[in-house]
Amino acid sequence: MLIPAETLLVFVPAALALNLTPGNDMLFCLGQGMKSGPRAGIAASLGIATGVFLHCCAAGIGLAALLAAYPAAFEVLRWAGVVYLVYLAVQALRGSGDLAAARAAPTRASAVKAWRAAVLVSLLNPKVAVFVLAFLPQFVDVSRGSAFVQFMLLGLILNIGGTVVNAVVGAFAGRIGRWLGNRPSRFRVVEVLTGILLLAIAARIALERRV
Repeated sequence: MLIPAETLLVFVPAALALNLTPGNDMLFCLGQGMKSGPRAGIAASLGIATGVFLHCCAAGIGLAALLAAYPAAFEVLRWAGVVYLVYLAVQALRGSGDLAAARAAPTRASAVKAWRAAVLVSLLNPKVAVFVLAFLPQFVDVSRGSAFVQFMLLGLILNIGGTVVNAVVGAFAGRIGRWLGNRPSRFRVVEVLTGILLLAIAARIALERRV
């Protein structure tokens, strides 16, 4: 067995605890669900999962090590993520200006847009890459076979748990958003709250110190 049962008995509870800890990804799914509905919240969770998977692939081939070794590369990605989140926040705070058009927009377009935004948010957060590099290797045993395959399997387990948690959060928030959207004033409140939430995430990333 590539990953022994005793390793999984330690890794799975630790991964679940990390997934249940509120973080930037969960907050983003919450904001998307509140603004655009359950499908957008779930799509955002899948976008985060896509970004985390790509981070795992990059970590597996050494990119995360490069980010950890060169602070400048880390800072470039971190601040790019901050700028993108601020852009999303400004768009939300400005509002669509047309509630009827916003509610009549195809759900599929909203979900695809939420997925795409979530992928970018995840990819532009170098903390994810550094975290993956710091956490997963502790459970890799090179004597049992390919370290890369073990790394990816552990990353998959971590990602599945995070996706389920974020999807539940996004779906629940989406129902709240739909209820608030029954009136223009409620919908506007959702947009403002989403913008504030995105600004809070951006501030958190900007103020975080590299560990």
